[in-house]
Amino acid sequence: MQILSQLDLNKVLFLDIETVPATPSYSHLNSDWQSLWDKKAKSLVTENITAADLYDRSAIYAEFGKVICIGVGIITGFPHQTSLRLKSIAGDDEKLILKEFSDLLKVYFSTDKSRLCAHNGKEFDFPFLSRRMLVHGLTLPYLLDTAGKKPWEINNLDTMELWKFGDYKSFTSLNLLAHLFGIPTPKDDIDGSQVADVYYRNNDLPRIEKYCLKDVITLCQLFLKLMNQPAIPEDRIILPKI
Repeated sequence: MQILSQLDLNKVLFLDIETVPATPSYSHLNSDWQSLWDKKAKSLVTENITAADLYDRSAIYAEFGKVICIGVGIITGFPHQTSLRLKSIAGDDEKLILKEFSDLLKVYFSTDKSRLCAHNGKEFDFPFLSRRMLVHGLTLPYLLDTAGKKPWEINNLDTMELWKFGDYKSFTSLNLLAHLFGIPTPKDDIDGSQVADVYYRNNDLPRIEKYCLKDVITLCQLFLKLMNQPAIPEDRIILPKI
């Protein structure tokens, strides 16, 4: 892809986010929020499934969910000594997480050459982060402030969009593309549907951080595959201490 060959990879921040419902369960919501969730979930409710049963799905909606972890990665030394440096921003205070991430973007990724990259980022990660920042009264950093911009002026990258080649018929998961391109993925870890349980019931945020960073690694390796470039060797992947 010609557009990828022209990128300065040092200016691309690869990311993945983990989100959970705003409260541990439907019963923890006050009556107003329960009513609002009932209306949101109305189209999914059936005779045997109630809005309360569907509350775990609230994690994907910025109005009802919150960010607990942002994993980021930067590719350096491309193309001869390509390495990947990773960092996680996680915790129980969403505002602090978002502020630290926003400050990172403002300091290191605030020029016209800067890019964000995520899988399905344009449909999920980027708008979710932006909405939650506004909820907390934070100023949007340059790369997330898309108001008034024309579509071709928004240069953030989405590996799912790149894979679609203009085809809008279906969602293609990161895991599926990793298997398609022969990118190793961990099989002994949690998946996205288990994040809320691990957070609220097991209180194991470090496990979620590790899961998130593994997705960032997979994202970066997939991006390189889409550039027809070799994967980053395992000994050049620098993980933070968690």
